[in-house]
Amino acid sequence: MKNYLKYIGKRVLYMIATLFLIATATFFLMKLLPGSPFANEENLTEAQLQFMNARYGLDKPLYQQYLLYMWGLLHGDLGMSFQYDMSVNQIIASRIGPSFQLGIQAMIFGTVVGTLLGMLAAVKQNTWVDTVASIFAIIGRSVPSFVFAVVLQLLLAVVIPIFPIALWNQGFKSSVLPTLALAISPIADSARFVRTEMVEVLHSDYIELAKSKGLNNFEVAFKHGFRNAIIPLITILGPMLVGLMTGSMVVENIFSIPGIGEQFVKSIFTNDYPTIMGVTLLYSFMLVTIVLFVDILYGIIDPRIRLTEGGDSNG
Repeated sequence: MKNYLKYIGKRVLYMIATLFLIATATFFLMKLLPGSPFANEENLTEAQLQFMNARYGLDKPLYQQYLLYMWGLLHGDLGMSFQYDMSVNQIIASRIGPSFQLGIQAMIFGTVVGTLLGMLAAVKQNTWVDTVASIFAIIGRSVPSFVFAVVLQLLLAVVIPIFPIALWNQGFKSSVLPTLALAISPIADSARFVRTEMVEVLHSDYIELAKSKGLNNFEVAFKHGFRNAIIPLITILGPMLVGLMTGSMVVENIFSIPGIGEQFVKSIFTNDYPTIMGVTLLYSFMLVTIVLFVDILYGIIDPRIRLTEGGDSNG
């Protein structure tokens, strides 16, 4: 237990250090971007520019801006948006719902379908089923999600008008196409990893022993094969969610979904630095939290990991 707490403690410290470095790097990178944070600067008088700079603290030396920004982060304050003249916290809170819904739906659907596809490919190894599953996994991993988004819009919203082509005004129906577009990558990753692990397990000696005891193919594949494939699948959940985060930025824009990804893209075009930094930190926090959760879960499933990290096999 002592080693396990030490294992978690180290992960939390890594998480805090990572967020600090990301916040620092993002702040200074924003200062290096060309252009002005005020989109209509050419229409402002010198007095108005001075007022705007003072209002947002841009008239202070860079090191003071940085210290004030970091102090605000410690208190949960992400600053004020240049574009909307409102708190970045409020902007994110008003837009996190659609993004969260899409991410969860895509993750659950993609993982379940991909796992089943990988299991089927492993059981039917070297057959046409395995070939089709492998081709799908390669395509799903190689083609960006926004390409699938456009294809789905064309096929299921224009040619066959089953779902709305865009907007977020028809409830769950509006989320189907973007969810499918985002789920392609998790399906491909899950299928590939599950198939690889299960093929190795299904050719091991103890599987042959299980078959000799009269277990049918389903029992062998699910009770023995899948159980051993679940650990490497868990390790890629973090990277898959990262892919959903980054992919959702463009996909949300394509489907005109009022989520965080769409807001991030808009903020880039308007040089809304606080919003860009706020969304970046949100994505980073979600990522390191997911990685921390996966590490903890991995340590529970495989105690050898936390024992190695703790540096002591006793306790």
